[in-house]
Amino acid sequence: MSFLNRLFSRKNKPKTPTNEEQKASPWLTITKHEQIDYLKELSKQNLVVIFKHSTRCGISSMVWNRFQNNKYLEREDVKFFYLDLLSYRDISTEIAHEFQVLHQSPQLIILKNQNLVHHSSHSAINPSVLEQFLD
Repeated sequence: MSFLNRLFSRKNKPKTPTNEEQKASPWLTITKHEQIDYLKELSKQNLVVIFKHSTRCGISSMVWNRFQNNKYLEREDVKFFYLDLLSYRDISTEIAHEFQVLHQSPQLIILKNQNLVHHSSHSAINPSVLEQFLD
């Protein structure tokens, strides 16, 4: 098993997508604190998108579904990461602290060149915001 597979296991995917969607999904699951440093490092070469999701929240599920059908999911220069904040609340809190954003759910966080370039929550989350950060 490669380092990335161990670091970003797909085993803890949300219940929102079906099993078939999970297999085809570009979303990698955040499950370890060590991944935060990796995400910052990765953002030097790729746009990094973090979606913090509450599987018990209807608004969060609606926004999550909006993301599943957007054209950016197929881009190789954008890396997508999913955090189930009910299962990993401590990691969600650490992300909020690391990037100096108020913890919210759902929440979209975008990193570029190791910096937070965008964050939004609830109905303000829109996949089209990615366009302004792509070269």
